[in-house]
Amino acid sequence: MKIMPNRMDRGFYQYQTEFEQKALEVLRSGWYVLGKEVSSFEEEFAAYTGAKYCVGVGNGLDALWLAFKVLGIGQGDEVIVQANTYIASVMGITINGATPVFVEPDEYYSIDADKIEEKITDKTKAILVVHLYGQASNMEKILTLCKKYNLRLVEDCAQSHGACYQGKMTGTFGDIGCFSFYPSKNLGAFGDGGAIVTNDEQIAKDMKMYRNYGSEKRYYNKVVGANSRLDELQAGLLRVRLSHMEELTKEKEQIALTYLKELNNPYFTLPKLLAGANHVWHQFVLCSQYRDELIQYLEEKEIGTIIHYPVPPHLAEAYEYLGFKEGDFPITERYAKSVVSIPMYNGMTEEEQKIVIEALNAFVPGKFR
Repeated sequence: MKIMPNRMDRGFYQYQTEFEQKALEVLRSGWYVLGKEVSSFEEEFAAYTGAKYCVGVGNGLDALWLAFKVLGIGQGDEVIVQANTYIASVMGITINGATPVFVEPDEYYSIDADKIEEKITDKTKAILVVHLYGQASNMEKILTLCKKYNLRLVEDCAQSHGACYQGKMTGTFGDIGCFSFYPSKNLGAFGDGGAIVTNDEQIAKDMKMYRNYGSEKRYYNKVVGANSRLDELQAGLLRVRLSHMEELTKEKEQIALTYLKELNNPYFTLPKLLAGANHVWHQFVLCSQYRDELIQYLEEKEIGTIIHYPVPPHLAEAYEYLGFKEGDFPITERYAKSVVSIPMYNGMTEEEQKIVIEALNAFVPGKFR
């Protein structure tokens, strides 16, 4: 049996009738951009997160760079961000001309809050927290630092839909929470999509203006904006999935609990859980010094894996101009060489889980070369 690292079709078939009915409803409406589906989704997603406002945009990267744009952060400013994130987090900073200042991650793959303060300078204007893999970051100390140094706080929640820290949902701690609805996400669309949430009415108004060519009124443009609008069809389909988020999240939590209980092999380590935080398991990430051999072994057994992420942003060709070299962030680089995501998706069967577990528990380095 071939087991893929992710199966987005399973999520469709779980609610096929509802998705198809909603798609036809939108198609027959004759209104496809910034209509009632978008406004309804914005209201429902804001309520889900506990934020006052939600603004739908074209994708998660747009949510990030528009967030910093709206906050007025740009050339000459610095933004602190963890070094082991996906490169889109960093692009959200640099598209505006600001400079990313990298901080090593902790044992939970989140930014190490104890290492942030030493990186703060008079150019620092914001901290970007990334709730990586689906687990909420340790927000208490970060909030204290933002208050102490009068810093803006932006959250990258592309992988943390529904995750909470001390009962408060990710995306609602800072000035702006940025979400992606890429199909593989826990709350995934059937194409690109994104949103921001905020408790600041002016930020929400500015974001609506920037996403629509910088226009509040058609053909009257106040600023140079973007064309970044969550479309009606995706918004409608997201409303269907959002209505099932509690059961979808519980399903992934159950798969993760099974993995945590039954995986037992000294040649890899399991993800650690942060006290006070919950994990929605966008990815289930193992760490192994034998990572490449483990991947090859699983491939031979037709079990797919993904590396999140093999090249950290500071070593990416796109950011050569920042002047970093290998060895500058050893913890990040060690993770890049040792992490691997195993199959985790809604609709994963007990048989598939059993096959993955048995294969992983049987892995011995060198034995299967």
